[in-house]
Amino acid sequence: MKVLVSDNLSATGVEILKKESGLEVDVKTGLPKDELIKIIPAYDGLIVRSATKVVAEIIEAADNLKVIGRAGIGVDNIDLDAAGKKGIIVMNAPEGNIITTAEHTMALLLAMSRNIPQARSSLKNKKWAPKEFMGVELYEKTLGIIGLGRIGSIVSERARAFQMKIIVYDPYISQERAEKLGVELVELKDLLGRSDFLTLHTPGLAGKPLLGKKEFEQMKPGIRIVNCARGSLIDDAALIEAVESKIVAGASLDVYHKEPLDLDSPLLQVEEIICTPHLGASTGEAQEKVATAICDQIIDYLKHGNVRNAVNVPSIDAETLAKIKPYLVLGEDLGNFISQLTDGPVTRVEIQYNGEVSNINVEPVTIAILKGLFNRSLEGINMVNAPFVAKERGIEVQESKSNEVHEYTSTVQVSVTSKNISRQVTGSIFGKGDSRIVQFDDYHMEAVLSKNMIVLQNMDVPGVIGNLGNILGKNNLNIAGFHLGRQAKESKAIAIINIDPPPTNETLRDLRDTSNILSVHSVTL
Repeated sequence: MKVLVSDNLSATGVEILKKESGLEVDVKTGLPKDELIKIIPAYDGLIVRSATKVVAEIIEAADNLKVIGRAGIGVDNIDLDAAGKKGIIVMNAPEGNIITTAEHTMALLLAMSRNIPQARSSLKNKKWAPKEFMGVELYEKTLGIIGLGRIGSIVSERARAFQMKIIVYDPYISQERAEKLGVELVELKDLLGRSDFLTLHTPGLAGKPLLGKKEFEQMKPGIRIVNCARGSLIDDAALIEAVESKIVAGASLDVYHKEPLDLDSPLLQVEEIICTPHLGASTGEAQEKVATAICDQIIDYLKHGNVRNAVNVPSIDAETLAKIKPYLVLGEDLGNFISQLTDGPVTRVEIQYNGEVSNINVEPVTIAILKGLFNRSLEGINMVNAPFVAKERGIEVQESKSNEVHEYTSTVQVSVTSKNISRQVTGSIFGKGDSRIVQFDDYHMEAVLSKNMIVLQNMDVPGVIGNLGNILGKNNLNIAGFHLGRQAKESKAIAIINIDPPPTNETLRDLRDTSNILSVHSVTL
């Protein structure tokens, strides 16, 4: 297997790759797009930092590429949709630069509160004017943190050492978690109105900035803002206006809407705004950590199939995979089964997890169901691109859980809606991983899922099973399993028949021409 490193990576990381048996490693940095498109088909793995822009044209040309690794946290330079549709896993290394980004946030807080860059420039210009750079203390000030993830949590710890009061806006943090961290959870409007200092630690938002004209008008006059997260979180024009109107006393920015920052940007013309060239992860320690982490992850995936820190597919380590593997097989089989019994394009998929299975991470199982649903109609479907295909086709996917246990310890129910029909199949795991259907539409049964099956609906009257057996025998089809379900006495019934070879068209025609048989389908898993 071949791995390409297309950006400057720590020598330690490259050495880890080169020492791994079975991997051939090329380091080629600074490649123009056309050159990368030309050589990428030869590689199984690609490792980048922020310089290489992995655009759709590169991904489209990557016929053998299985994984892209980003040595860092941000993946803005990688076309995730294109990678997903191509079935390529995209991984990042989110842990390596957490400390260094939190420390840079604190450095900017201090630099801004004491006007350090401006004072230094004054001295460089041979001017001694300490009174022009009157600062403020952090002590007993209120720090508002938007986003209490890993970096936000570290910033809150560091800020408490300065005896700051910490308030937080994060709709995904529980009250218990906030109390444990010693912070106060508040709504965004309340945080803006109370904060003396504000730091941002959230992903970029689709549509509009988090802080625009409306939000600046809600802020406490004299607030100071630090952004080491995403440039798109702040409306630059609104920020400059807020500084000029004295709502914002200062701002420190390390990230921008477009990077590198235009050196003629209006942000650089405002004395109260400190700008650094995206230094959040720029320490020797951080670069060593992210390089080591992403190289280990790439090796672990290419050689052992373990997925860690993927941004476009659930991460599954070997231990977790062993636990959920029976459900992955069941899920894919259920999706495959129901797809062959549904006419017309699917518009909606509902998945219900009941019992003990609801206590595990079911996201990979949901993806396996989608993979099974598309397996027979689309080539190249895998666990990465199945959700993208569903979204692209406008298929609504709804997932729900219940820990109630009924007849079976765990069940997975898949309901599919198309313009022509709605169908439902429920499966369970028996014994040591034996997948079975326990309900199909309104019919209850315990049917083994096998490679070749015939599914037929019939009137529940005498003679049908005998006729069925005669037809299969005449066509030299051996019955490996026969499972019946019925609605009510003398109503309708359904049969799922396990057979060794697949049925011929002649066999299916004979079955359909038999009296009291309403429908016949051949299903192949």
